[in-house]
Amino acid sequence: MDKRELIQKAIDALPASYAPYSHFHVAAALLCGDGSVYIGNNIENASYSATVCAERCAFFKAVSEGKRRFQAIAICGGQNGVITDYCPPCGVCRQVMREFCAPKEFQIYLAKSREDYAEYTLEQLLPMSFGPEKLS
Repeated sequence: MDKRELIQKAIDALPASYAPYSHFHVAAALLCGDGSVYIGNNIENASYSATVCAERCAFFKAVSEGKRRFQAIAICGGQNGVITDYCPPCGVCRQVMREFCAPKEFQIYLAKSREDYAEYTLEQLLPMSFGPEKLS
């Protein structure tokens, strides 16, 4: 799948996020190794610690259906669902990505639009990371 198509899937999913408290809506489109795509949205909770980010939502949906290989993720978000800047993943989401993804290979697209995006590897956003191989 072309990265712009993946970005568009994230943009299209933005209205489905649930952010009644922060009003900061986030959507993610996760490309699996087999070409399937899983969408995630942030889902807030009145007990803020029970909130889940869009990236983890997408990963957990995919993993719960047996997916274990991932190529890329596109992320977008903004106040009141309006995208005005890049929306990088939080530290917890980066660590979840690290559990399942090769840091040098996994691509992260932070999108303002289908044409305006920044591209990083997981290693660039999470240097010197702790992964499953450390527990072998």
